[in-house]
Amino acid sequence: MSLETLPTKVRLIDVGPRDGLQNEKQPVPAAVKIELVHRLQAAGLKEIEVTSYVSPRWVPQMADNHEVMAGVRRQPGVRYSVLTPNLKGFEAALLDRPDEIVVFGAASEAFSQKNINCSIAESIDRFAPVVDAALKAGIAVRGAMSCTVGCPYEGDIAPERVGMLARLMKDIGVQRVDVADTIGVGTPLKVQRAIEATLAHYDIDHISGHFHDTYGQALSNTLAALQLGVWNFQSSVAGLGGCPYAKGATGNVATEDVVYLLHGLGLDTGIDLDALVDAGAFISQHLGRPTGSRVARALLAKRAAADPA
Repeated sequence: MSLETLPTKVRLIDVGPRDGLQNEKQPVPAAVKIELVHRLQAAGLKEIEVTSYVSPRWVPQMADNHEVMAGVRRQPGVRYSVLTPNLKGFEAALLDRPDEIVVFGAASEAFSQKNINCSIAESIDRFAPVVDAALKAGIAVRGAMSCTVGCPYEGDIAPERVGMLARLMKDIGVQRVDVADTIGVGTPLKVQRAIEATLAHYDIDHISGHFHDTYGQALSNTLAALQLGVWNFQSSVAGLGGCPYAKGATGNVATEDVVYLLHGLGLDTGIDLDALVDAGAFISQHLGRPTGSRVARALLAKRAAADPA
């Protein structure tokens, strides 16, 4: 591998406060979510996915979206994004002035039906007025493309399906997209093919990688994306998250693990790994379980050994 082919810097979007916590069964107080956001930005994260504006009936964990957004002490240079599934959700989000909204679609028809109860084409029709309203309000728009390499219902996803979804998102004005391995079944070659299909519609600066670690391939897939020039990635502090529509799928790749990889490659992230580990330990302690980050577990054990007291 030649380091000369890799980007010189990498921007991480931590999705832990939203994508990570939304599946937690136990209610997480707004104050804890706010503190997590504060710790992430203090560690150097410049993009944080904070909350979502979905019906509390479907995602009760995000019912405190207004309280959380109001409680965050925003820092200059940090982008705060939120998920908005429809126009009603966007109108609610608009009250809290997010920097970016996220709409989501799937490269799998079956997953689209299970996840949002409509076809891919119908989802795009639903998102079009949301995207239009956001752009008119001066709010950036990102599109999350789910199941770009595999689906729990359809199996492998052809790159052509990913390209089709990217084109549909481009057509309605989505400014950048996430190539997401939602259930963590991807391997490097499959991920590269999905990214290459997306490159037919978006340039490399407007594509991000989003990898789950179900089969332990997330870091390998991150490296594969880096080799294509991708420099935007999503990850989740402490490896929080999962997918309610894909049994067995684990959380997003841990931000700590990705940062360790990137720093080992000599790439600039602007993130303080020790402070990031502390942020992951904070939320893991609240949830009453060990962090899902292997790097964090190793560094925390190292600290404990150095300071037995």
